[in-house]
Order: sequence, then C-alpha cells, then structure tokens
Amino acid sequence: MQATATKRQTNVDSIRAAIAAKMDSASFGSWIAPLNFDIDADTLVLTAHNQFAADFIRGVYTNILSDAAAEFGLNMRLVVRGAAAVATPSNDNRAVTFTPAPAPHAAATAVEFDAFVASDENAFVLSACKKIASGPAAFSPLYIYGPAGCGKTLLAECIRSASNGRTLMMTGGQFVSEFARSLREHSVFAFKDFCRKCDTFILDDVQALAGKRATTEEFLQLIMDLRAAGKNVVLTANAAPAALTGLDRRLQALLASGLVADVVAPTAHVRRVMLTRAGVDMETAMQLTDRIAANGHLVAGVATKMKTYAELMGTRVDMTTATRLLADTLEKSKTPLAMVKTMCDKMGVSYDAVCGAGRSRTLVRARQIMMAALKAATKLSLTEIGRLVGDRDHATVLYAIAQVEKLKAADLMVAAEIDQMIAVCR
Repeated sequence: MQATATKRQTNVDSIRAAIAAKMDSASFGSWIAPLNFDIDADTLVLTAHNQFAADFIRGVYTNILSDAAAEFGLNMRLVVRGAAAVATPSNDNRAVTFTPAPAPHAAATAVEFDAFVASDENAFVLSACKKIASGPAAFSPLYIYGPAGCGKTLLAECIRSASNGRTLMMTGGQFVSEFARSLREHSVFAFKDFCRKCDTFILDDVQALAGKRATTEEFLQLIMDLRAAGKNVVLTANAAPAALTGLDRRLQALLASGLVADVVAPTAHVRRVMLTRAGVDMETAMQLTDRIAANGHLVAGVATKMKTYAELMGTRVDMTTATRLLADTLEKSKTPLAMVKTMCDKMGVSYDAVCGAGRSRTLVRARQIMMAALKAATKLSLTEIGRLVGDRDHATVLYAIAQVEKLKAADLMVAAEIDQMIAVCR
C-alpha cells in the first residue's frame, strides 16, 4: 500500500514537472501550481479552488494539460473543489458561437484620415497608421500612445475604416467584459476564434487591462497568435509600454516589440483648424485658440456648442458671445501685470518690494529675471517692461537682460529658473 502511494506521488510530481516545462513560470505559478493533483485509475484529476479558475484553465490550458497527462498514459479531468466533477468537454458536434455585445463607440460612417488634423509632430504616427491600413506591415503591432484628447481613438477609427479585409476593433474595457462573459457561458474557444479571424485587430485603451490577470494572459496569447499569422495589430494607450502599471512585464515587452509612436496634444494651429472646420469664423477661431486647453475633446465640445448656438439662435457667434458662452471653458488670458505677480509668487518676493527702491541682491536678481522673462515671452517693449517692475527706464531693462544672459551661460540652475519664469508668461 505504501509503495503504491509513493509511486502515485512520484507520478504526480513527474506530471507536474512536465506541465511546468511546457509553460512559462508566471502562468504555471498563477494557475496550475495551486491545483490539487491526484490520479484516479487511468485519469489525472485536477481540482481547482473555484469555478472561475476552472473555467479559465479549461479555456486556456486544456491542451497543455491533456498532452502532459497523455505522455503518462492518462486521461485528464478538471473539477472544482466541493462541486460535482466536471469532465473536460468533448466534441459532441455542437457548434459553439460567440456574438459580441454591440460596441457603443462604433462609428456609424467611415472616418477618413483627413479627419485627423496633423501637426508636424504627428506626421510620423499618421504615416504609420496609413501604412498599416494599406496592408500587412512589418512593424506590427503599432502601439500609439498620448494624453487624453490627442486623437488616438480617431486614428484607430481611421485605420478601421481604411483597412481591407475583416477589421475587429474593441476597447480595453469591452475586451475584459467579453472575455469574462465567454468564461461564464463556456464559449472561450469561440471567443478566441472570433478575435483571431480578422486581418486587423485594434484595441483602444490597453491600460483598461491593468490588474486583470486572466484577461491579460488571454490578450498576450492573442497578440502572439495574430503576429505569428501575419495579421496587423493596432493598440492605443495613455502611456508608453514601460510606463503602464498593473501589466505583466512580458506583455509590456510585447507591446514595445513593434512600432511605438506617440501622439502630441493639439497645437495652436491644429486647434484653430478644428474650430474653422466646425464652422467657427477665422477671426473668432484665432482669438479662441490660445484660450482653449490642448485637448481635442475640449476643442470639439467648444466647436459643437458654438455651432449649435448659431443654428438655434440664427445669429453669428462673435468673440463677445463666445466669451460669454464659454465662460466655464476658456482659460483666463494672462495680463502682463498678472504675469509679474505670478513670477513674484514663484520666486518668493513681494510685488511691492519688486516695484520699490530696494537694492538687495535678492530683489535685484528677481527684477532682472522678470524683465528677461517678459522680453522672451511677450511682445512688450522695453519701456512697457520697465513700467511693470517699478517704472525702470529703458537702459535699466537692457542692462538687466544682458546680465541675465551672462548668468544663464554660467549657471544651469539659473537657466532652469529663467526657463520656468518664461513658461509662466506663456
């Protein structure tokens, strides 16, 4: 009896080692190692702690487990602790299909690449998107990242519209929910087939997968399978692969293995073009541009509000009306006096002292930096700059700017501080 038990334990250990050899250590440690291994007659019985783990293992690792058991002349059965045994489904000639839930973000009409207003900084990523839409690309997966409102989803929609063959586009949240549903409905294999039977696969907002271990495992395998089949993969996220938190390092490495391209936020020129395309007249658009944050969603909202107002009220929207309509949206314009007072706060000196007659080293240095920053960031004349810091004359301003230039060349810390003050004024 004891010899039989010892032999059985030896076989179990050998089977466990054989399975571990067929998988990466992270997947084995996460999903297979916690299972209880036992041999019942000619069957390897694996017991999972809960139904979710059993469904996931059955959907992802059945072939590996069955092959390892077969090497020892055994069948394989997966059961849940405390539940009736659930045999591995056999082929009973019933077709299992998967139908995804309707995608709420799906565009009703095709989106052309001309809809994306590209600045010089975004010319590269736009070219990459056009290339991958034209057919199989050697640099797949294309990973596009940038801040909210920079146009990542718009580019993904453009690729979907322009690509030939079957294109599947999902959001990260949709992928998580559809995979979880396939586990509940025991249609994981149908879900896998659904995702793989495409020529171009697009996932918008990869960061939604963070912390979803089972979903991440499936997604990792999906990307590897699509790449091996020569299919195009397009991914978007709010950060570069290495900066994504909550994702497996293997997935981060895979995301970075293709072409990683960033999208910069809309520049002033792009914001102006977006407004004029929406029907805002050029004069108003030029005045609004510098007072709207660099966020494509925000610019689109501004354009929609102005266009709707013009249609409903039957009147042209001028800058006065736009300022009233967008009071909760527009950034307050910076006056020269406000710039000086902000710089005073940044440098820890009072505005009254800067404008006074004090000649302490700290005050003189602060005045000089402010004068140089105003000269670099604004179109104010030297006389106007001098007036803002206590009615200093033209010659004093010229001398201050020359002194600051010398300090910048000799001291990197001073140069950084001056750059910061220039940014305050812009």
